[in-house]
Amino acid sequence: MGVPVRRLWVAVLSGYLAFGATLQALPAYVPEKFGGGALASGTAVGIAFLATACGRPVAGWLADAGWSRPVVMAGGVLTALGGLGQLLAPSLVVLMIARLVMGAGEAALFSAALPWVLSGMRMAQRGRAAGWFGLSMWGGLAAGPVIASAIGDHVWWVVVGLAAASALLVLTTRSDPGRIEPLVRIRRFRDLVPVGVPLPGATVGLAAYCYGTVAALLVLRLRADGIGGDGIALAVFAAAFLVIRFAGSPAVDRYGGRAVAAVTVTIEVVALVGLALVGEALGALVFTALAGCGMALIYPACVSMTLDRVRGLRPGVSMGVMTSFWDLGVMVAGPLGGLVAERLGFPVAFYLAAVSAAACVVVCLVFLRQRRAVSPR
Repeated sequence: MGVPVRRLWVAVLSGYLAFGATLQALPAYVPEKFGGGALASGTAVGIAFLATACGRPVAGWLADAGWSRPVVMAGGVLTALGGLGQLLAPSLVVLMIARLVMGAGEAALFSAALPWVLSGMRMAQRGRAAGWFGLSMWGGLAAGPVIASAIGDHVWWVVVGLAAASALLVLTTRSDPGRIEPLVRIRRFRDLVPVGVPLPGATVGLAAYCYGTVAALLVLRLRADGIGGDGIALAVFAAAFLVIRFAGSPAVDRYGGRAVAAVTVTIEVVALVGLALVGEALGALVFTALAGCGMALIYPACVSMTLDRVRGLRPGVSMGVMTSFWDLGVMVAGPLGGLVAERLGFPVAFYLAAVSAAACVVVCLVFLRQRRAVSPR
């Protein structure tokens, strides 16, 4: 009995389409329903990633012991509950709680499904496999805003429906054929964060700050400054992201994660500076597409670097911890970028994101090496 890759792919995609749709809806939903500004909207976007950051290592830890299926099932159910909570939220506080529930569900959904899928792959194929399976998550994050823009006022019902579909797909997934093993006891920090993970994690986290800034502030920036294109900007980002991710994932195995990360994030620096300076719709959309290109390969690149450095030991925990750095970067970008935008203006928030991208390139070129480091069990 093989790994049900297709069903898992669709289940993760459905959950992240729901999650991605909320990224488009929240910047308008929070001010209209609860009266919040850029800080409140950015926090609402970012707080879900706090739950994902905390949940991913635990989900990976359980997946390494053969508990992938129940963890993925729990993720689908929590995603659905979080979507329903956001639809029915009577206050901003309840909305934030529902965002945390949804974020925890997304963490369990992907971070237990990925090691389940990678368990059936040869080491030399794992960078490509992670990139292509990761399209389920990143495709949802990228295409979800497109769905939200097309649907308009009924978006929250669609969020609930997509999340419920994800839960149903997972609940009807056949059992994981992997052997259930005793859970690795966590006695010290290194047991939860394997050696070799922090540097790729820092790389993806710095890049994630850039993504979080785009997700939380791009629509608000284009509307507030009268630039235009706010209705399709995230769709343009999505299209560029998906094309480059699909076509470029094999480059990670061919050229190495370090080289791919350094080149693509350099493109992101240019895009973010352009978004800070631009004053008309066409230019904004061009730089938005460039930003999508710059973000497309950073995750598979960091997967490759992480697995190379830990020699594939405890891949669930390693991937969970590394991906948590991404969540932390997005989480910080929402409220911090919103605060900077309110106090100093939207261009400054995008310049700050460009600085984060430049720091990411420095980490790749100066601190990371393509060497293997043994990870303790």
